[in-house]
Amino acid sequence: MSKDSNASCRLCRREGMKLFLKGLRCIGDKCAFTRRSFAPGQHGKMTSKLSNYGLQLREKQKVKRMYGLREQQFRRYFNIAARIKGVTGKILIQLLERRLDNVIFRAGFAVSHNQARFIVNHGHICVNSRRVNIPSYLVKAQDIVEVKGKGSLLNNIKQTLEAIKDWPKASWLEVDAANLKAKVLRLPEKDDLQLPIQEQLIVELYSK
Repeated sequence: MSKDSNASCRLCRREGMKLFLKGLRCIGDKCAFTRRSFAPGQHGKMTSKLSNYGLQLREKQKVKRMYGLREQQFRRYFNIAARIKGVTGKILIQLLERRLDNVIFRAGFAVSHNQARFIVNHGHICVNSRRVNIPSYLVKAQDIVEVKGKGSLLNNIKQTLEAIKDWPKASWLEVDAANLKAKVLRLPEKDDLQLPIQEQLIVELYSK
């Protein structure tokens, strides 16, 4: 699978908001977005009004980058959402939030989606007592997600939980920080998101 080689801070600057792609390094005055909140490039400081297509494209790019997905992956989630009965945009967001790597991030076991994906890929996560190493695995209501690892990993995760203890918590998860477990109380809704998303713009873009 291809890898996005763009600097994470440039991606945040392009979208005009902090996407917390570097986790704790996105907090404080050292963050590039804090120092230069305009778009990267020669004409970054110039403001221009986007067309409807431009707004739709920027929203899609923003959400893709929030969850660390490539275009083919993101389009696949949209196609799945479009086939499910209901509001396509809301279903799309729900599918993205239910990804196992996102659950690890929302639970506070990782400071970024990249770190969460690393933990899952290396077989340190169990769902309902079964080891799962697929970041795209979709959790269901009442699932129990648990970290299984050795001393250094567990210590790092506990330090992460302590460092981000004041961050907003996902209300659809019940986190047992002492035992590094999280229970999916219910499926996530749009109101649970910590960053603003206009999912209808994405639906309009892909529906052309």
